[in-house]
Amino acid sequence: MKKLHVYMMPGLAANPSIFEYISLPENSFETHWLTWEIPYKGEPIESYAKRMTDRIVHPDPILVGVSFGGIIVQEMSRHINVKKLIIVSSVKHHRELPRRMRIARTTKAYKLLPTSLVNNFESLAKYAMGEHLTKRADLYRKYLSIRDKQYLDWSISQVVNWKQKEPEQRVIHIHGEKDTVFPINHIGECIKVKGGTHTMIIHKYKWFNENLPKLMLA
Repeated sequence: MKKLHVYMMPGLAANPSIFEYISLPENSFETHWLTWEIPYKGEPIESYAKRMTDRIVHPDPILVGVSFGGIIVQEMSRHINVKKLIIVSSVKHHRELPRRMRIARTTKAYKLLPTSLVNNFESLAKYAMGEHLTKRADLYRKYLSIRDKQYLDWSISQVVNWKQKEPEQRVIHIHGEKDTVFPINHIGECIKVKGGTHTMIIHKYKWFNENLPKLMLA
C-alpha cells in the first residue's frame, strides 16, 4: 500500500520534539516534522502559511497541527491540496478563543506579553503550555526552545487577532476536556479526550497512537 505522508506542526514556541512519542504504523504512514520559521516583520499569517507550504514535498499530505500550529496548518491548507486536516488543542475560528484573548485583542494588552515571555520561562510555559512550572520545568525547557522576540511578538498577535469567522468543514478537531489555554466550553464540534490538557500530545500519546491512524485512514 502506498504510504500516506503526515506533516506535523508544533505549538507556539515549541519544537517538533513534542511529537517524539507519536508513533504511526510505518507500513501506512511516513511522518515529517515541521519547524517554525522566524516571520518577516509585519508578515501576514497568510503569507507565512504559504511560505510554510514550501516544506511540503509530497502531494495530498495529511496536516496535523497543535495549538497555534493548528491555526497555521488550517491557513496552509488554503494553498495546497490536503488529504486530511487535523488540529489538536487548537481553535477552528476566532469565536473559540477564550474571553481573555478576545479582551486582549480589543485592548491590545497582548502587546505587553512577548518581552516578558522571552525573559521569563515560567511565563512562557504558562502561556504556551497552560501549566505552571513544577516538576516538569526541565521537560518544558526541552520542548519550548523558540525564544526569538520577533517570533513571539508575531505569534501571539496572530493567535489573538486571527480573523477566521467560520470553521473549515474538513477539519478534524481533537481537544482535551481539561485544556486551560483554549477551554473546552468555548470549543464547538470536536473529538473530546477525557482528562486531556493543552499538552496532551505529550502526556496522552498512547491515545493518539491508538486513534490517529484510524482517523487518518477513515
